[in-house]
Amino acid sequence: SLSAPVRHATFIPRPRRPYTFTQLVQLSDGSTYTARTTSPLPLYRAAKDTRNTLLWQPSEKSLRNVELDEAGKLAAFRERFGRVFDAAAAPAVGGEAAQAEGETAAAAAAEGKAEEAAVQQDAGLNFEDLLAEFKPQDTGALKDSGPKKAPTRRK
Repeated sequence: SLSAPVRHATFIPRPRRPYTFTQLVQLSDGSTYTARTTSPLPLYRAAKDTRNTLLWQPSEKSLRNVELDEAGKLAAFRERFGRVFDAAAAPAVGGEAAQAEGETAAAAAAEGKAEEAAVQQDAGLNFEDLLAEFKPQDTGALKDSGPKKAPTRRK
């Protein structure tokens, strides 16, 4: 039988281009724009974006409220760890912070310093008492108790 030499085509690796869908992105203020993406979702609602983040809107007063709990994350954190990590000298909670700003500054400052001192005492942040109770270990107990025995080898 006759056989002719055969040369197959050379494989040329090309970059993979995934299929992209047209997606409608809805921001927190309701505005929308379209984007091409590999996600098949037709509508994407952004929970955090440039319109509702303090980093992008530093002059927006409503975003300054740290106590505003989005998605229950603050409540979940407090349920797990308690209120230990709350701000030490918090004059008011939640929306009352704006009302507290209207009070006289001198009285609030004096009251705040007294509260802060009391909170430090309660939270155990006063390290003077801790240092006063400190005494060094007995150095005699740390000395060698004699020569050590060699460990026995088991067969």
